[in-house]
Amino acid sequence: MEANNFAKTAVEISGVNPKKCMKCGKCTGACPNYDKMEYHPHQFVAMVDKGQIEKLMASDSIYLCLSCMACVERCPRGVEPGKLVEAVRVMQIRQQGNDRRNAVDIAAFADENVPQQLFMAAMRKYRE
Repeated sequence: MEANNFAKTAVEISGVNPKKCMKCGKCTGACPNYDKMEYHPHQFVAMVDKGQIEKLMASDSIYLCLSCMACVERCPRGVEPGKLVEAVRVMQIRQQGNDRRNAVDIAAFADENVPQQLFMAAMRKYRE
């Protein structure tokens, strides 16, 4: 798949328009894990906009994102960088062929101490 198709897929999955980003960095300033990430939230958005998805998919940054959505709350333009990170993570998972799970499978990995947010995230990632 070429870079433009990857970028288009990321935008379709996330529902985010990366062109709205004005690169102010407020999302990165709000990120509790930015210092551990190779690509910060505002860089992530710019890279999606430029079609550099393969670099993002190869980076640990997609797994270091805590999915707390603090970046989403801080963005003055409503770009929602966290949703783009989730979309690229989903693309990576699907590329590895791990996207055929259902609710019964997911429940088997959890116990009563698992937050409900995990189930929602899993349902977004693993769907048929």
